[in-house]
Amino acid sequence: MVTAQRLPASLTPLDAALAAVLRDLAPVQPIELPPADALRCVAAEMPALRAYPLHDIAVGDGWAMRANDLVGASSYAPLPLAGPPVWVAAGAAMPDGTDCVVDADAVDTSGPLPQVLAEAIPGQGVRRAGSDIAVGRAVITAGEPLLPRGLLLARAAGLDLLRVRRPRLRIVNICNGQLTAQLIADTARLAGAEIVYAEAAPDVTAIANALETAGCDLIVAIGGTGVGHTDAAVNALARCGTLIAHGIALQPGRTAAVGRIDATPVVALPGAPDQAFAAWWAIALPLLDRLSGRRPRKSLALPLERKIASGVGIAEVVLLTRRQGSQQGFWAALAIGDLSLDAIARAEGLLIVPGAAEGFAAGTVVDAYMLRE
Repeated sequence: MVTAQRLPASLTPLDAALAAVLRDLAPVQPIELPPADALRCVAAEMPALRAYPLHDIAVGDGWAMRANDLVGASSYAPLPLAGPPVWVAAGAAMPDGTDCVVDADAVDTSGPLPQVLAEAIPGQGVRRAGSDIAVGRAVITAGEPLLPRGLLLARAAGLDLLRVRRPRLRIVNICNGQLTAQLIADTARLAGAEIVYAEAAPDVTAIANALETAGCDLIVAIGGTGVGHTDAAVNALARCGTLIAHGIALQPGRTAAVGRIDATPVVALPGAPDQAFAAWWAIALPLLDRLSGRRPRKSLALPLERKIASGVGIAEVVLLTRRQGSQQGFWAALAIGDLSLDAIARAEGLLIVPGAAEGFAAGTVVDAYMLRE
């Protein structure tokens, strides 16, 4: 007979649960991926880039010339040329001995000898060698996610492979529908994870079989963390490995659990979207960032528009939006502890009020994670 799940008499503080599951967790080994597959992955150390462009190139279509040869030229005093100038297309290498590109209508070719109708300065219409990418520049600082801007540099420099860290995340959806599972999978992909997806019936044996550690660096189970008749995720985790904590002092998301199976960390998220979202940000995402070797996430410090009240002993997740005001504006609370789907969709920032705090007074400057990086 399987013992029904029960929450412990006292909840585990969020900081204690997170510290325990993070202990001895190191970033995964870098892998090499082509730029097309590296988007959103977290950069590892990469070799320095070569200069780009390699040679001076024309910025636009026009005549490649030498600026010193055009001194005094104007429409009132055309300057005849001994021979026809060289036409260059945008992006073409500048011919030897030239240092500027003049517009097509700056040279009159209707007569027997071409005539220049305007002066130019050295470098006009020219992109110098190394002006786009200086030699020795890094594609991106190690620990930062690779965004399209960084991939632009990599492709321009001719890199076929990029060194990145991409943790393998196994998501086990426990008979929970798709809404929450898709939210977590989409969020994890944005954080640079490789996703392996599995489903399990609400049964201890079925869930235990799905908590497979082979080929993954982190397991996130969704659903079955409560004390309902069919909830069995926490019992399955305890059967497979070590249960570190069940019942986290976090609102929403207090039925979340953390543990390990061998060396692989496991986070069991509640099935409700708002609770899973909160526990993901408070517990699972810090684990994923540690595995990625990611630098601290972007945050924004702004004063609060109004007071935020919070109960002592429970860390509360607050969703924020920016309000216009003096200087940079204010953080205004959209939802505290009870997160609607609309608030999750509209929020610009996320703040976790520590369990030891009673909240923050109006005007207090708080540092919130940016949800719209």
